[in-house]
Order: sequence, then C-alpha cells, then structure tokens
Amino acid sequence: MSDSPAFEFDFSLPVAEKGKADHFETSIKLKPKQLFNRIEELKKKNEASFSYQLLDRYPDKAPEEIKLPLDKLASRGFKIYNAKEARKHLEPARSVVDLHIEKLADSHERMNNFEMLTLQLKTFEKFYDLAVAHMQPTLVVIHGVGTGKLRDEIHDALKLKKEVSYFVNQYDSRYGYGATEIFFKY
Repeated sequence: MSDSPAFEFDFSLPVAEKGKADHFETSIKLKPKQLFNRIEELKKKNEASFSYQLLDRYPDKAPEEIKLPLDKLASRGFKIYNAKEARKHLEPARSVVDLHIEKLADSHERMNNFEMLTLQLKTFEKFYDLAVAHMQPTLVVIHGVGTGKLRDEIHDALKLKKEVSYFVNQYDSRYGYGATEIFFKY
C-alpha cells in the first residue's frame, strides 16, 4: 500500500439546479494506520463497511466574474496581459529537464539531502507546469539512478496529475534507467 493513498472524486447533480455548481471536485488522502484502525473497529463491531464524509452540502455556483478596472491598474504601472496570449509571456518550456543537483546549484556541497531534494522537486514542478502551459506532448525528466528517492517522489507526484496520460521509466540509450518520460493528454 502506498504511504498515503489518495482518492479523487468529481460530483455532478443528476439534474442541473439553478444556483448550484455544475460539478464539484474533492479528494481524500488516507493514512494507512488510520485505515487499518478503522478496519479493526469494523471487525470488533461486526460491521460490513465504513464511510468518510466528502462534503456537507452540494456547493453553490461560483459568483459571476468580477470586472476589474484594468485601465486604472495599467496606469499605475501594472502589466495587463490578455489571458489568450499568456503563453507568449511564459518562459520557454524544455523537452528534457536534468535534475542532477550539480546542474541546479553551484554550491551543493553545503546542502543537506532534504535541501537538495526540495530544490530538485521545485525545479521538476516548474518545468512540468511550463510543459503543460505550452501544451507539450512529452517531457523527459532526468533524475539519475542513485537510491531512487527522487524518482519515487516524481512518480508519486505524476500519479496525481490529471494532465498525465502515462509515464515510463525504461532503458534509454541516452539516459540509461535514470530518466522518466511523461506523456500528456489534453
């Protein structure tokens, strides 16, 4: 069993109601110890199932978009972008991202393992988000072989990402077993 299995739910009403949201998404993460304790309670009480409450009531529709006085913001020096053209203003995406610590930090010798892993994961998230924003079909993440901690953290994160169609960590002549290729769905 995973360290903390997560279940995602998407609710919608069978018949649309005025004033209620079109759909509602939520998730629940179970901690194995709590789950096993609940199972033990079931056995003691001789019950067949247990439940978790995911929501109190179905949510109302989000309020209509608020129109901001953009001309006032622009006159104060704020940059205003058309959302349809936002990709033009993003940093370019990469098709291959190398997460070896030597590539990310000049003085990594002074960093502890937690700091290095945190920097690597933040860099992964940054280039993952850019790949999604630019609607790339694939992304190769070079994590190296090592102990497998970084690879496992990346794979755990990818399992929860809705844009990921699938990912593979198989032998590649360029990277050996030290890279994961991510395939996106849009």
